Amino acid sequence: MSGTAKERSSALRLGLVGIAALVAGIVAGGAVLYVIETRSGNETASACPLSATLSAALNERARGEVAAVQVLERPFDASTIAFKDENGRATTLGAFKGSTLLVNLWATWCVPCRQEMPALEALETAEGGEDFAVVPINVELGSDEKPKAFYAETGLTALPFYRDETMGVFNDLKRQGVALGLPVSLVVGPDGCARAAINGPAEWASEDAVRLIEAVRTAPAV
Repeated sequence: MSGTAKERSSALRLGLVGIAALVAGIVAGGAVLYVIETRSGNETASACPLSATLSAALNERARGEVAAVQVLERPFDASTIAFKDENGRATTLGAFKGSTLLVNLWATWCVPCRQEMPALEALETAEGGEDFAVVPINVELGSDEKPKAFYAETGLTALPFYRDETMGVFNDLKRQGVALGLPVSLVVGPDGCARAAINGPAEWASEDAVRLIEAVRTAPAV
């Protein structure tokens, strides 16, 4: 065999080896990616496992004034939802862990939001305590002048004042397919997991609403 032929044969063998290595690398890389993504999904699922018993109880109690409440098929960890308190200090829903929460996103330019606030005030007055709280988060851009003025004009004294002027909370929930507009409310369990949601207003001062919240408040740990 001539020198040129030998060189061509050697180059061909090296090329085939290189292609085989590349294919093996892609397959291995795909396997690694698959394992990583699968593990991540399992971790998310285990953080807030679906409770068939609790979901059934919520579905049964989503009636009357709270008939529009939807039980979440994929409960999620809401404890990292971030916002500011009335003094502008950063906090999260994790600060309320151990309590059942009704988290409400609202804005002063949202007419249904404004109409709903007195009912939220009444619910907090009647049911608020160590194991339950209404967490209203104002999500409008700009200063807090308008929402604070609305609190004063409406006589909201039981409801705490929380704010997210970046609308980050709303946009995060929108990306998850939970929030479609304002107002939007979440029912969050003592474990920090969001279990149900409603887009639009509800009569939160009603017996129907209290029964719905009670299903989460008294549910055994999942």
